[in-house]
Amino acid sequence: MSIERVTVYAASSQALDTDYISAAGRLGKCLAEAGIAIAYGGGSHGLMGAVANAALEAGGEVHGVIPEFLTRVEKGHQGLTSLEVVNDMHTRKARMLERSDAVITLPGGCGTFEELFEVMTLKRLGQYLGPIVLVNTNGYYDKLLDFLDQSVRQHFMSKTHLDMWQSVSQPEQVLSALTSASPWTRDHIGQAAVKAQVES
Repeated sequence: MSIERVTVYAASSQALDTDYISAAGRLGKCLAEAGIAIAYGGGSHGLMGAVANAALEAGGEVHGVIPEFLTRVEKGHQGLTSLEVVNDMHTRKARMLERSDAVITLPGGCGTFEELFEVMTLKRLGQYLGPIVLVNTNGYYDKLLDFLDQSVRQHFMSKTHLDMWQSVSQPEQVLSALTSASPWTRDHIGQAAVKAQVES
């Protein structure tokens, strides 16, 4: 699968440890140097700003999408390849996924979690087919990944659903994760429901 454009979910917090900022910048640089365009939430702060700035500095293409109400708090990153202002969060998320070949999730808060779980759900239902990669800086997503494993162990999801995402510890591992991701098709909707095991 050819990866030309990715959606990046990331935190906007300005109070983060430098390890997270550094990893976000390294991701942006890696993607830009690989010729991969980025679509993201349009912010200039936190991990959002770090990934965008590093990609732009490396000559990359970065497209932001921001809802109008957030422009009253922050104008959005003014140095992007493009910045689209939309009506609401729902439209923002849909635009970010348009023409997206993959999703990369950096550490974040509830907004990032919500975006991540939505795209996981869309993939489970065969509505989004691209790879999903979590950049697990400093083990940030360890407990979430354990929780997802628990969902499988307790039959809320099937074991097949563990193939929907990958986790890497370093942003430099993202490119190989994208190319080695398990293929996913619309036919996987047949595995969306977890059926009871019939005892013989």
